[in-house]
Amino acid sequence: MSRFCTLLILVFTFQFVLAQAEKTPFQPLDVFELEWASDPQISPDGSQIVYKRNGFDIMNDKSQGNLWIINSDGTSHRKLTSREVNESQARWSPSGDRIAFISATTEGSELYMYWTATGQIAKLSHLEKSPGNLTWSPNGTHLAFTMFISKKPPVIATMPSKPKGANWAKPARITDRLKHERDGGGYMEPGFTHIFSIPSEGGSAHQITTDDYDHNSNLSFSPDGNTIFFAANRVEDWEYRFNNSEIYSVNIATKSITVLTTQDGPDYSPKVSPDGKTIAFLGHLDKVQTYQNTVLHLMNTDGSNRRIISSDLDRSVSNISWDTNGKGLNFTYDDKGNTKVAYITISGKITKLADNLGGTTIGRPYGGGSFSMSNNGTIVYTHSRPEYPSELAVIQPKQKRPKLITHLNSDVLDYRTLGQVEEVWYTSTFDGRSIQGWIVKPPYYDAFKSYPLLVENHGGPISNYGDRFSPEMQLYAADGYVVFYPNPRGSTSYGEEFANLLYNNYPGQDYNDVMDGVDFLVNKGIVDTNKLYVTGGSAGGIMTAWMIGKNNRFKAAVVHKPVINWISKTLVADNYFGYANSRYPGQPWENFETYWKFSPLSLVGNIETPTMVIVGLNDLRTPPSEAKQLYHALKLRKIETVLVELPDASHGIYKKPSNLISKVAHTLAWLRKYN
Repeated sequence: MSRFCTLLILVFTFQFVLAQAEKTPFQPLDVFELEWASDPQISPDGSQIVYKRNGFDIMNDKSQGNLWIINSDGTSHRKLTSREVNESQARWSPSGDRIAFISATTEGSELYMYWTATGQIAKLSHLEKSPGNLTWSPNGTHLAFTMFISKKPPVIATMPSKPKGANWAKPARITDRLKHERDGGGYMEPGFTHIFSIPSEGGSAHQITTDDYDHNSNLSFSPDGNTIFFAANRVEDWEYRFNNSEIYSVNIATKSITVLTTQDGPDYSPKVSPDGKTIAFLGHLDKVQTYQNTVLHLMNTDGSNRRIISSDLDRSVSNISWDTNGKGLNFTYDDKGNTKVAYITISGKITKLADNLGGTTIGRPYGGGSFSMSNNGTIVYTHSRPEYPSELAVIQPKQKRPKLITHLNSDVLDYRTLGQVEEVWYTSTFDGRSIQGWIVKPPYYDAFKSYPLLVENHGGPISNYGDRFSPEMQLYAADGYVVFYPNPRGSTSYGEEFANLLYNNYPGQDYNDVMDGVDFLVNKGIVDTNKLYVTGGSAGGIMTAWMIGKNNRFKAAVVHKPVINWISKTLVADNYFGYANSRYPGQPWENFETYWKFSPLSLVGNIETPTMVIVGLNDLRTPPSEAKQLYHALKLRKIETVLVELPDASHGIYKKPSNLISKVAHTLAWLRKYN
């Protein structure tokens, strides 16, 4: 018997070792196989969850998503409809008998309804443009939404009529707007977004707002259904007060609009309490800084008695929703690179409910994600760890531990050996602050070896990386690098003061914070000091160019979509108007010396590091002209360099999965040349 048991153990051990050996590191084409959950909406009774199941279409090189429904215990997981088109913004009716959603059609996006008892669906609308911010009225008889309405551009000159059959150039494109283009969308059609309502049984859409202001806000009904609360920037000189927005109410019948806030700064995301007496909203008084915490306010529905209830939390608040009894609100916040779900009473007492919200930003390990709560207190949220993108997690009332109810990537990731992600903390040599970062070790890591180090700098710079899944980091680790991604000063999730350290000082000591992390890893013997490499995109591209301009310790660098010259970038980017006084004092022609001092181009004469420069040809945020300045300067100096321009890529290179893979493949190919 003992021999049989021994043999059985040996067989199982062999099978386990064989199964482990069959696993491979994360592969480039695995990107196309990834799926992730987003926008989970739990039914009022807590029994079912509808969510958007996202993935990539490998044949058409784009993301796609359909609505799926699942019981909150994880059973009966199925597609909501049989339609194979993009679907989004599923919203339960107040009674839970219907789900309104938005779906693509051959003529554009439209409103649809799903009946839970029968599974039937019907199209409710025939709209000119795509709807957004879908919201039910409290009695379930109407839906409110927002929609863009076009306007004619200004006319400067009248062209003579062309001869019949003549093939002339297209008409001139004319604009007189401050904001007229958007990265990822290109030229913005003239017009404004307005609020509409439509019967939930279908019919004609009724336009509620008409003035020439944008009303692209989440919407919140009063309990009687007669009033909608929203945020907009309906102030004089609104184009130039672009950081401002106020809370308004509109009477649906009369279309009369009342302004409820007047503070200079962003006030937005109004949510009416269940008893209709209080409005919760987000915002802050604009002190013209690089960063300010977004705080949670309450006020009476007439705008009186405004007060802040989140003062004890030195973090930005987002995604607010009232509990059913009106005694507090649920919300999310980032803390040390991890996103939390929490509850705050109207007196300001905060209780953390869940960790690890996120996983919806496929590419690099940024924050994101959302949650919802049923009437009985059941929470569903998008849950992510470094081992997987967002799955659905449920926390039942009186339970503390979440239960994962989906496993969307088990068909791929169960057969991959991922690089292990570890948190690291170290001390800034500049001022003694504690700095947080993460390392991703290569698959099959050997603690007795030292590895090449790849620093991956995050964008923003007012944002954060965290302990979240990242296919890019995994691909770098799979190529044999210890990947280091830090949150230097200027990163969010460490308090307002820490994030605002880059005010009129960027790049600044964030450079020291990154280099201190490099030295920390070298001193621990984890990485080879003779094999240091660096990369990063957007603000991470700025930092990468800055680092190789400050020192020659790196064997090679890859600069993704950078700003190289703040003077030129400020006046050509799609957000050109947003920098005065918050990035550096004044405009470039008023403060030329400061803009130049913080431009990586000012250091280009020091660069000796072989450098690849990558940019999307459709990038309007950090335009190709910025990347070319670095490339051309290095060519003139005869420094080893190459320019990689990605077609059909905006600043969000990841939006076409093949471009994400191409970016990583070119990065690794360049670094291998200098191993």
